[in-house]
Amino acid sequence: MSRPQQDVDELFEIRNYFHIGNYQQCINEAQKLRKPSSPEIAVERDIFMYRSYMAQNKYLVVLDDIKPSSAEKLQPLKLLAEYLSNKSRRDAIVTQLDQKLSASANVDNEVWILVAAIIYQRENNFETAYRLLHTIESLDAMAMILDILLKINRVDLAMTKLAEMREKDDDATLTQLAQAWVFCASGKDDLRNAYYIYQDLIDKYGATPLLLNGQAVTYIAQGKMDEAETALLEAFDKDPNYADTLVNLIVLSQITAKNTEVASRYLAQLKDSHLDHPFLKERDLKEREFENICKQYSPSVGRG
Repeated sequence: MSRPQQDVDELFEIRNYFHIGNYQQCINEAQKLRKPSSPEIAVERDIFMYRSYMAQNKYLVVLDDIKPSSAEKLQPLKLLAEYLSNKSRRDAIVTQLDQKLSASANVDNEVWILVAAIIYQRENNFETAYRLLHTIESLDAMAMILDILLKINRVDLAMTKLAEMREKDDDATLTQLAQAWVFCASGKDDLRNAYYIYQDLIDKYGATPLLLNGQAVTYIAQGKMDEAETALLEAFDKDPNYADTLVNLIVLSQITAKNTEVASRYLAQLKDSHLDHPFLKERDLKEREFENICKQYSPSVGRG
C-alpha cells in the first residue's frame, strides 16, 4: 500500500540541509518548493531559508524580505538579523526582548522563543535561555537545551535530554548530531562513536564545514592530529570564513607547535570576519589576566 500523500515531509531536505550546515543547499531547496501544501508549510520553509541566510552572514536579505505584513512567525527572525548585524543595537534589542517576555509569560510563537534563546546565549545569559526553551517541546529547543548543558559542563543532564530527543525522534539528523556532541563531551571510547556519526552523515548527505569540524574535534581528542588537520583543511576549502574551522585550526597549531605563522594568519582572519567570537573574547580575557599577574610579580624598578 502506498504511503498517503499528506504523510510526505515536504521540508525534510530543507530542514536536513540546515542542520548539517549546508546552508546554500537549504536555500536552494527552499526556493524550489514554490507550491507547498499549506500556508503553515510555506512559513516553516521560509524560517529555515532565512536562518540559512543569517548563517551565511547575509543579514540584509532577511531585513529587506521580512515586512511588517509578513507572517507573524517570521518577525522574530528580522529582530535576530538586526541583532547579529548591528552591534550598536544589541543592548536595546535585549531590553526589548526582556520587556516582551516579561509582559507575556506565555509567548505562543515558538520562533520568538528560539530567537530569544539564541540572543540570550550570545549574551552569556544561559539561565534565561534555558528557562525559555523549556516552554516548548520541539527538537530544535531540546537540542539547544542540550547544547547549553554541555557548555556548563553538565554532561549528565545532557545525556538525559538526549534520551528525550531519541524518544521523540531517534532517526532525526538533529538527534544524531546531539548524540555526537554528547559523545565528544564524554570522551574516551565515545569519541569513536561520535566520529562514526559524523562519517555516516557525511556519507549520506555530503561533507560540510559543520560535519568536518565535528570529525576534527574527535580526531584531536584522540590525538590524531594529522587526520584532524586533513578534515579542517577540507572544511577550510569549503568555507574559508567558517568560524569553527578557524578556531580549530588555531587550536590545532598550538597543540602541535608548528605553523605558527599560518596560525597567526588564521587568528587575523578570525578577527577580521568574527571579531565578537567567544573564542576571541576568552583569549583577550586570558591575555589581560596574564598581564596583570606579570605586573604583580615584576621586579621593582628601584634598588636599595
